[in-house]
Amino acid sequence: MLRPGRPLALTQGDPAGIGPDITISAWLERRTLGLQPFLFFGDPAVLAARAKLLRVNVPIVETDASEAAAHFSKALPVFPIPVGTVIEPGRGHVAGARSTISAIETAVDFTMRGLTGAVVTNPIAKSVLYEAGFKFPGHTEFLAHLAEKSTGASCLPVMMLAGPKLRAIPVTIHIPLHAVPQALSEELIVETCLITARDLHQRFGFISPRLAIAGLNPHAGEDGAIGLEDRDIITPAIERLRAAGVNAIGPLPADTMFHDEARARYDVAICMYHDQALIPAKALGFDDSVNVTLGLPFIRTSPDHGTAFSLAGKGVARSSSLVAALKLASELAYHSGNRN
Repeated sequence: MLRPGRPLALTQGDPAGIGPDITISAWLERRTLGLQPFLFFGDPAVLAARAKLLRVNVPIVETDASEAAAHFSKALPVFPIPVGTVIEPGRGHVAGARSTISAIETAVDFTMRGLTGAVVTNPIAKSVLYEAGFKFPGHTEFLAHLAEKSTGASCLPVMMLAGPKLRAIPVTIHIPLHAVPQALSEELIVETCLITARDLHQRFGFISPRLAIAGLNPHAGEDGAIGLEDRDIITPAIERLRAAGVNAIGPLPADTMFHDEARARYDVAICMYHDQALIPAKALGFDDSVNVTLGLPFIRTSPDHGTAFSLAGKGVARSSSLVAALKLASELAYHSGNRN
């Protein structure tokens, strides 16, 4: 749980997506689910309109971080960031992009200043943001930019999908598959794994995190017979990690890493590209996995799904992944606060 008085910072995401729906659903079930207070950064008018469309009664109060926890039991606390246009559920509009970006910026600022305990982000529609001039590949990279802007220190953001059955990290993220071999480097693998081991120890409480590192090619390259990357890049990286005291094994054939017996041998799977990590993570925990960004100077979690425009405003969007993200953020913030 959070330290008393500090809410989580929950961003609106794309206002035309299911972010408002699942936020409302999570607040309505706050007592049953044992949720800690959160402060919604977004447009209160969008929330009110969505609640009306969903035919639920949700009192909304505009407030700041200092009063959010006090209001949370009786009303959904909102730090107002107006969209500036009427939002139609299911139809992303470039006019709403500025508020989406501003909500993220403000939530990060509040958390960096200690006013909120962690950042939880609702899904964004990157295509909509790109139309508005957004220059980053996705949420993760933008958060790293904001962290660097605040602290003056660069950081490598590491994306982890954390579910009840699997934690998985892609070393390369939002790039085409054909570009992965060129993007992989011994240094990138080592740095990703060092950040992972550090954060699993400091924030998640693992004494000596066990990292299972996947190969890039089928059968982990068969010692160069099926590609050279596993032998020439991944294996030397693992040797460096072991020399640095990291509990790392691999490179392992990815097709045998994710069954029950294999997963019992490690705490996190380090994968070489986006789908190598996210396919098993979502297959094993689609409704309750959480996107966690490691390597940042603040805690950030998110649902592991997108905006789901086709479900917005229809009363069918499930809030389970957002609930899991809120709960994990609360736990991490509490443990981090106790160590400070």
